[in-house]
Amino acid sequence: MKNIEKYLEIKEDVKEAIALGKPVVALESTIIAHGMPYPQNIETALEIEEIIRDNGAVPATIGIIEGRIKVGLTKEEVEFLGKSDNVVKVSRRDLPVVLAEKRHGATTVAGTMIAADLAGIKIFVTGGVGGAHRGAETSFDISADLEELKKTSVAVIAAGAKSILDLGLTLEKLETFGVPVLGYQTEELPAFYSRHSGFNVDYKLESPEHTADILKAKWELGLEGGVLIANPVPEADEIKYSVINEKIEQALGEAEAKGISGKELTPFLLDRIKEITDGQSLETNISLVRNNAVVGARIAKAFAAKA
Repeated sequence: MKNIEKYLEIKEDVKEAIALGKPVVALESTIIAHGMPYPQNIETALEIEEIIRDNGAVPATIGIIEGRIKVGLTKEEVEFLGKSDNVVKVSRRDLPVVLAEKRHGATTVAGTMIAADLAGIKIFVTGGVGGAHRGAETSFDISADLEELKKTSVAVIAAGAKSILDLGLTLEKLETFGVPVLGYQTEELPAFYSRHSGFNVDYKLESPEHTADILKAKWELGLEGGVLIANPVPEADEIKYSVINEKIEQALGEAEAKGISGKELTPFLLDRIKEITDGQSLETNISLVRNNAVVGARIAKAFAAKA
């Protein structure tokens, strides 16, 4: 028997916006607790919320505090997750344990999709989604984000999949799962730090209204599951794919030498790439999240207008 209210707490402004059919955008918290260094993590999280508001939607940053899923974190809660070293990285498998043990958690793409869906939020902005890691054809190291996109009906706006991944394998998995990979005003899949990857998206999106029409058609037909909306990083802030790929290969070699794998791999790689690029990758990361927030808020407005 479901008892969602026991575990879910929706911030008052978010609850009111959902009830009135106003545009709401979910935001993840792994980027706060594990994705960026302090203090940029907190500064970026609060800035992204402001960008969402400035573009006509209500932000709902999602995290877990003392075993409660908070849909809409307060400033103090954002700061707590950004400073604490006792925050679990929470995907689908981790949720029951973290909630039952009343622990603190930062939600991944998969974890945030679940919470957004429980709250009735359809639009979610992040940096990049997880996927099939390089060598996944033998290691089977594939992010739970892809399974979540298969089953949970939330649209995810991201700068593609993280470029540390095998983008070809990731796209094959998404195709198998029936997840539409849509390029926002682009026909090419962006590769997180880079605008280009050499892989095509399934279809190109022309505008927020066009995007909203497609989301409506999918879910009104009862086609469950998410949609990946790939939005390229602004050209001025991108790192060319050939350049970043060389840095990724170096970081991957170091991770293998240190025996780092599983859920520890992505945070290690992102941190090491930041060091190798003298901080440029962090600047690009912040830029692409800002850009995704603008596009996500506009899509949320268009989607709400068609309700």
